[in-house]
Amino acid sequence: MNTTFSITQEERHYLRELAKKQLEYANLSIMDERKKLWYAHNGLKGERPVIVMEMDTFKRDLLPAFKCHSKAAIEIEKNLLIPIINHELIDDDKVVPNYYTVYSKIHINEFDFNIRKQYAVDATGREVGFTQEHPIKNLPVDLPQLKHSTYHVDREYTYAWKSFVEEVIGDILPVKLKNDKLKWHVVPSRMIVDLMGLENMMYAMMDYPEELHQLYEFIKNDILNFIKWQEKEGLLSLNNKNDYAGAGSYGFTNELPSNDFDKTQLVTTKDIWVNMNSQESVGISSSMYGEFIFPYYRDLAKEFGLVYYGCCEPVHDIWDDYISKLPNLRKVSVSPWCNEEFMGNALKGENIIYSRKPSPNFIGVGQFDEVEFKEHISHTLNAAKGCHLEIIFRDIYTLSGEKDKPRKAVKILRELIEDIW
Repeated sequence: MNTTFSITQEERHYLRELAKKQLEYANLSIMDERKKLWYAHNGLKGERPVIVMEMDTFKRDLLPAFKCHSKAAIEIEKNLLIPIINHELIDDDKVVPNYYTVYSKIHINEFDFNIRKQYAVDATGREVGFTQEHPIKNLPVDLPQLKHSTYHVDREYTYAWKSFVEEVIGDILPVKLKNDKLKWHVVPSRMIVDLMGLENMMYAMMDYPEELHQLYEFIKNDILNFIKWQEKEGLLSLNNKNDYAGAGSYGFTNELPSNDFDKTQLVTTKDIWVNMNSQESVGISSSMYGEFIFPYYRDLAKEFGLVYYGCCEPVHDIWDDYISKLPNLRKVSVSPWCNEEFMGNALKGENIIYSRKPSPNFIGVGQFDEVEFKEHISHTLNAAKGCHLEIIFRDIYTLSGEKDKPRKAVKILRELIEDIW
């Protein structure tokens, strides 16, 4: 991989001005207030719900046209613009960082397969939907042939890129090296579907239950192997500050890292948050979830310091018998398909955060209906009274030409919190 990067003097000057603007926003007093808000919230002592508007899926609607032309400069420009534009145009409770992040270049070939995907392009040219080949055609026949994943870290590229960014803006924004490879990796059910397809997974629960258990056990061990390899290589990084630590949430906490880290300065899974979900099993019964899914997620969860569980899947039917029993659980996703009242009653007074995902349709589809949006959010605020609540807007893929919708939604939400909470 190429480790030589170049930009023009004009690009360098522009990037340095962007870095100064990010630092200016990072040093605003409101950012210190938000940090305190997050630490109190994640420590179960928050006074109000925190608000996140995840803009990654609709950032093209908000980001200006890039001024840079070289590939390296565009990468830096994009990563500087995102927190700047988020603060200027959305102003939720995200904290603008006073540093620039570079991630270790880690390559993983899951199960030693090259699983090919064919993407469909939508009307705006984005690759969103896709189909893919599934290597496991016949579970009993193909399972013995399954291999563990292979992986390696490209340290030469990682450090070359970090040094380059430091040379461009490092005297303005310190450059931190982190690892994001576990952000969406501890998801055995997703891996099952990649390997054999959703329909075959469902059928296997009836036709080949023993083999499906073997497959889940294999995948659980594969994930653990990857984690232990990262520990051994010194690649894991703490995610207990301004770090993505769940499906849209952030990891500010004084409970991590563990006491062992204080002694050794070596990051292990006990020192970090893990983000896990099983969206693919939404169509099965509670008892089947308990039989085929939960044991493997439980084994993985106990390896980590704190756990965020869930994404789009409703959890109310599997809460009492299973999810509530996950080791180290601190946050649970309450999706648009989840029974809010049930989860509100279940989490009231508990040490688990009600991580609400409102319907994305109010912001992502058509014109913004303030009346219906207020009703939707008011329902959440009433259902979650007595809980530790965070509200995270996700999966908004377009603003339909109304760039002010996210900021307007955040403003309305803050007003409702004042009135109702």
